[in-house]
Amino acid sequence: MGQKRYFLRDFTQVLETVSGEIDTVVDLFGGSGLLSHTAKRVLPDCRVVYNDFDRYDRRLAAIGQTNEILRAIKDRLTGVEPNQRLTEQQRADVLAIVETYEQRDGYTDIMTIGRNVLFSGKWVTSIDDLRKHTMYNRVRPGAYDCEGYLEGLEVVHMDYRDLFERERGNSRTLFVLDPPYLTTECGMYENYWKLTDYLNVLSLLKGTKYVYFTSDKSQIVELCQWLAGEYREAAPMWGATVRMRTNTLNYQAKFNDMMITRL
Repeated sequence: MGQKRYFLRDFTQVLETVSGEIDTVVDLFGGSGLLSHTAKRVLPDCRVVYNDFDRYDRRLAAIGQTNEILRAIKDRLTGVEPNQRLTEQQRADVLAIVETYEQRDGYTDIMTIGRNVLFSGKWVTSIDDLRKHTMYNRVRPGAYDCEGYLEGLEVVHMDYRDLFERERGNSRTLFVLDPPYLTTECGMYENYWKLTDYLNVLSLLKGTKYVYFTSDKSQIVELCQWLAGEYREAAPMWGATVRMRTNTLNYQAKFNDMMITRL
């Protein structure tokens, strides 16, 4: 699961650096659209392509329903202290609320609902997964709002390779690459995202302007450093700038996120 919000200041600085030099930003692994949204805000005159391969737009479209579900859960948990573990009865009541909406509408944003009732850093993708977990009262105050979030973006739902081929001919394009991290959640790429796929992404860096995200979980930077020692300028990420941030998910989990740029 991405933590790109921690890099927004750095990402904004990079975008400001290339202002006037590029006319297109292509977010090949768009995820939640946060980077695309930021690019359009910082560079309003640029064409920004958001590749919503994970169909995050379904979650955005369901925000009204999600807010209803969370209000119902919050009402049911009235009197329960924040972050307190739920009893079995409270847990059953939460599941009943979610099931009612899922049966009625055929869809619920389980990932967002899970973030409001599971321990920090835990996540689920289905109601069956939700049933397996201990729950806590972590329902956020207020309501989610996505008004204008995708405004001005060119939203596509494509394999990243097809999108890259479509856009690679424009030398004034900045490619944003936030591929699934090895050993972490791979979203819609889950069934076939392997080491070779991860390495194939590196071939997209050659001769392009890019912002590339990874983490020390993947050890990809160490690999590129080794390749640089062997192949010099021919190696991926040769001459790139690396920025790093340490992210803490909970008291047990922390890792280093990296933003690598060559402009």
